[in-house]
Amino acid sequence: MNAPIQLGRKDLMSDQEVRWCPGCGDYAILKSVQGALAGLGVAKENMVVISGIGCAARFPYYMDTYGFHSIHGRAPAFATGAKMANPDLSVWVIGGDGDMMSIGGNHLIHLLRRNVDLTVLLFNNRIYGLTKGQFSPTTGKGVKTKSSPMGSIDEAFNPLSLALGAGATFVGRSVDVWGKHLEAMVSAAHAHKGTSFIEILQNCIIFNKDVHDGTVGRATKAEHSVDVVHGQPVIFGANSDKGIRLNGFTPEVVNVADVDASELLVHDETAGGLGQLLAGFDLPDLPMVTGILRRVERPTYEVAMDAQVAEAQAGGVPSLDDLFAQGDTWTVE
Repeated sequence: MNAPIQLGRKDLMSDQEVRWCPGCGDYAILKSVQGALAGLGVAKENMVVISGIGCAARFPYYMDTYGFHSIHGRAPAFATGAKMANPDLSVWVIGGDGDMMSIGGNHLIHLLRRNVDLTVLLFNNRIYGLTKGQFSPTTGKGVKTKSSPMGSIDEAFNPLSLALGAGATFVGRSVDVWGKHLEAMVSAAHAHKGTSFIEILQNCIIFNKDVHDGTVGRATKAEHSVDVVHGQPVIFGANSDKGIRLNGFTPEVVNVADVDASELLVHDETAGGLGQLLAGFDLPDLPMVTGILRRVERPTYEVAMDAQVAEAQAGGVPSLDDLFAQGDTWTVE
């Protein structure tokens, strides 16, 4: 029997100098991801980190694993190919809100609906950082940026709603500087069989400084965010004195002391529409949700593909000529 793989975070640190802007949230994410991956019991030669384009896309260089810095928006496609070619790999897809939600949006939704067994980490700083401060698909309406000097007129994309709508079987949200929380989320995503999607709220200190401070900052997170736990009532506040109740189909904040416990919304990761409801929570009326919104089991794409190949080969493998000649054929003269 093989001894379990034991790694430390330093084992996953490459020899490359980490180059992000001082104070960038990517540093904290890198540390947490390295810590989480070190505890998975997976040999680092069986890990592969695949990215697209953007600040977040430098991630593979800083991981002492296999990696691929691919092209803009195409990391999900490259990752799908890697997993299909070697299903035993632990595959990690890294991208920013611009890379994943804009040019890569179509690749992402099809990865999610197929349920390939890998993990997507979306770094969301709500800005194009590498290209110096243009508004991204997740930038809030009315926000002034270098490409929207009078304020963006676009409604912001919600990554969690997109992932849930595409049928992702594991959907969650964490924060760059919530080290223990982020590590736990990454470990849970790895344990899940299917496509796991984690939105990580990340600070761009240069072009969108403190963008998430109003909801998950140190001074605001207790009152303005709620970390949901399966089977537990949705309660928040510095004194755990606020909860969520459904008034018909409308969620509302109530004082826990003023209602019966049975009235409080209880989180269920497997409930079909509850994840979408939670994904839409936002200020000023509702707290932003972190934690695992959805976690359900569904056959993975690899299993379905292998089964189909086995079925096709059950009667023997035909010759190439037979394959070319099957079905409708035409002779061109």
